[in-house]
Amino acid sequence: MEIPVEVCVFLLSLLAPGVLYTINNVPAIQDALPLLGLGAGVLGSVQLLVFLSVRRKKNVDPLYYVFAEFCFTCVVGLTNALEQDGYISGFMTFYVKKGEPHLSTAYAVMMCYWEGVVHFLLLLIMIHRMFRGKSYRNLGLLWVGSSIAHQIIFVPGVVIGKYGSNIRPAFWRNTPFLLLPIWAAFLLFNRPRDLSIIPADKVEAVQKKGLLSRPTDLLLSLGLLACMGLCVFRGMVVLNCPMDACFNYIYQYEPCLKDPVGFPRLTMMVQLFYALPLLAVSLYGLQAPGCTWMLDWTLFFAGAIAQTQWCHIGGSLHSRTPFTYRMPTDKRWEVLLLNLVFLAGPALLALRCHARPAFFMKLVPKGQSNKDKKKN
Repeated sequence: MEIPVEVCVFLLSLLAPGVLYTINNVPAIQDALPLLGLGAGVLGSVQLLVFLSVRRKKNVDPLYYVFAEFCFTCVVGLTNALEQDGYISGFMTFYVKKGEPHLSTAYAVMMCYWEGVVHFLLLLIMIHRMFRGKSYRNLGLLWVGSSIAHQIIFVPGVVIGKYGSNIRPAFWRNTPFLLLPIWAAFLLFNRPRDLSIIPADKVEAVQKKGLLSRPTDLLLSLGLLACMGLCVFRGMVVLNCPMDACFNYIYQYEPCLKDPVGFPRLTMMVQLFYALPLLAVSLYGLQAPGCTWMLDWTLFFAGAIAQTQWCHIGGSLHSRTPFTYRMPTDKRWEVLLLNLVFLAGPALLALRCHARPAFFMKLVPKGQSNKDKKKN
């Protein structure tokens, strides 16, 4: 009996801890440049095995090779997170010390947990659906949103933070993992949407309702406005705004925003310059009927915010964050609630768009519809 492809990928990914243990315990390869070359060789070998696993199949989706490679690195990330938190040992000590010391930070540990659990499951499910002839586009948009957000904070964060003066050659192995999700996003956005079949009269009836007649959309709009306000405010905080409110916030509520590692600060900048415009256009999409792009971009956006907020919240609570930058105990519930509301806004928006998509569908003019019927 042929082994399912997703099972092959899962088993291949489980080789990652063995590779890491070997690197950590063989002195001959424990140098900066050999480490980079070895990393590239391991990733190349994984890609070869991935190719061999589907050599007898025809018309293999090119994204399969991307997903399978990322499955391997997800297990690498999970191994790092478990070792940094003391659950295992002997796998990552040397690599973190000589290759990527920033992987020991609280933000990186939370990022690795997200990769090793959420991304790994998403990737396996997408591979399963891919080889069963089922659509995985929506899951793919969630994944690329999360992956791109992860990389545009992680890579520049290392450069501008306190580890920027100590970048080792192994750090540059992250380059393909920054570019591949962007390429995957380009492919997924250009594929046909998975649209439900809804009668034209129902679409027309829904789109005639104003915002006040759609209480769910009204509440979502208010929530998005609150998220926009938070983006602006926290952006001003990390830009050293001299207002008393900003000064009090960074010292009394989220001191992690001045952590020299740079990741929390960069998270706020990404939210200011990227999340804020997406929130604004999403707000427009809830007012104007027929914005079909909302079905795609809300998924992408929900994935991005979920990933960044997980790392931001977890990092500010983690024991690897110095105590002075950790979330204050007396303000913990207020700060948690604020961040969870910001996380929930895009997630609820994506859920609303896909649960009842009629408002976002293009309305076909009656004359054009009748002509199509006559032709048929």
